Amino acid sequence: MYEGKKKTGSREIGKVEFSLCNMKAASILLLLVLPIFVFAKKSGDVKDLQIGVKYKPESCDIQAHKGDKIKVHYRGKLTDGTVFDSSFERGDPIEFELGSGQVIKGWDQGLLGMCVGEKRKLKIPSKLAYGDQGSPPTIPGGATLIFDTELVAVNGKTSSGGKTDDSEL
Repeated sequence: MYEGKKKTGSREIGKVEFSLCNMKAASILLLLVLPIFVFAKKSGDVKDLQIGVKYKPESCDIQAHKGDKIKVHYRGKLTDGTVFDSSFERGDPIEFELGSGQVIKGWDQGLLGMCVGEKRKLKIPSKLAYGDQGSPPTIPGGATLIFDTELVAVNGKTSSGGKTDDSEL
């Protein structure tokens, strides 16, 4: 651009002056930062535990509390849909003491207050699962995990009737 007979690298628009050098720097910065936001959005990662109730019995006679010994059927998936484990397929639910650290933190938190027969979908961030180290070879580091769960029993007590399956999940 020319300003009078003097060659400059800027243009005056109204009262604001835009330097071509500053505009190039801003464009480069935008190109470097934008993919980070796009990648984070596409990855399916979550920051906090997400709990979705898929089925809840009409009456909740037996509920899971910290310290209870519970039996849970589950299907674990990565955010791309890859199933890495399923007690439904084995026909053998896992049994553990809720809130004692025997399982990942996302389970200890996400199964609290669950009724026998209830089905939940848990979306667990890596910080409440296996963290940056993952659980090779099936779970990569930093992975968000999705679990379809069904509470089968609390302290040996099951609900009255009802078949255990994954049809509502």
